[in-house]
Parts: sequence; C-alpha cells; structure tokens
Amino acid sequence: ERRGFVDFAGSTVVHSIGGWIALAAILVLGPRIGRFGYGGKRIEPHDMPLATLGMFLLWIGWFGFNGGSTLALNASVPNILVHTMLAAAAGGIAVTSVSWVRKGLPDVQSALNGILAGLVAITANCHIVTTSNAVLIGADGGLVCYAASALLVRLEIDDAVDAVPVHLAAGIWGTLAVALLGDASLFPAGHTRVEQFGVQALGVAAAGCFAFGVSYVVLRIV
Repeated sequence: ERRGFVDFAGSTVVHSIGGWIALAAILVLGPRIGRFGYGGKRIEPHDMPLATLGMFLLWIGWFGFNGGSTLALNASVPNILVHTMLAAAAGGIAVTSVSWVRKGLPDVQSALNGILAGLVAITANCHIVTTSNAVLIGADGGLVCYAASALLVRLEIDDAVDAVPVHLAAGIWGTLAVALLGDASLFPAGHTRVEQFGVQALGVAAAGCFAFGVSYVVLRIV
C-alpha cells in the first residue's frame, strides 16, 4: 500500500487470496476418484440450474461489492456499477463464444465461470478505467479463466468448481490491468504505467507467497 498498490475492491486481497488457498487445498487433497487416469472424465455438476441461480445472485451482489467500496454515494458510483455490469457480460460472452467454437456447442458451466471471472477481473480497477476498457478487461478475464481451467486439466489438478481459474487467474489479470488499462493520471504518487505495473506485480507476488505458502503448510499439517 505504501508503494502505491491499487486494488479497489479486492481482485487480489479477496479473490486471489482465496484462489491461492484453493490451489494449496486441491494440491494437498489430490484429484477425485475417476477424474483422471484410465477412463477418467469430467465429473458433471449435480444441478446446473441451481448453479446458474447462484451465479446471478453473485452478479447482483457484486454491484454492492464494487459500488460500496467507494464508502460513499458519490458521482463515481454509477460508472463503477456500469463497468461491473459490462465486464461480467463481456466475460460470459467471450467464454461462451470460445467454448462454442471449440466444442461445437456453448458450455454452460464455462459461461457461468466466464461471467464470474469478468466480475473478479474488474474488481481491482472499476474506478479508474473507461467503459470500453471495462469490456476488454471483463472479456480477457473470462478468457484467462478458460485457459487456466484447461491448464489445470492438462496438469491433472482437480478443481471441482474452477475456483483457481475464476478467482486466482482472473484476479491476477484484473490487478495487473490497473496498470495496463487504468487512467494513469489517477495512479498513486504519479507513477508511470511501467512503475505502476511493477508495484501491481509485486503485490500479486507478495499475496501469492504469503497465502499459498502459509495455507499449504497448514493444510499439509492438518
């Protein structure tokens, strides 16, 4: 914070922290029986309509999450709410499109995660980006999530609800997007984009080392 780290509503301090801990947990627990290896396959969710309802409840709650982080009802709140909405929609559309092209049909679970990843990605920067950049950040957040999910499968790391792709991968992207796509005139201490990027990357690394390191050791002991 003293160096000028920007994380408006918690892409790192809420989402990436949770993602790092989730990664430690699934590495300690190992994959579910039947997920990988001979005859291994994706284990389908029990109730997709209920999961979809949960996603929409989160989406609604996110307006309070991001908008309320101003701690005041001022002129910036409407822009923050619009950016939150557009980033979520862009994340969902991007992932739906990619899954449709790759699989021949849109994948519902991926689409839900894409929406949530767009929300996670915009959380750090919703107060200092333009509307068009909010769309870009949300779409890229969804794609980063989709790619991270595929990487975990390739590495045979079993993440039942894609917590790591949604919260960790998209959270890292959103935190770095502050420097890449934010209004440079609003950076703390008059940082350039390069300087701000360095601070953002340092914050990501520090949070990762602490959250993953401590939680992995504790979970191994447990």
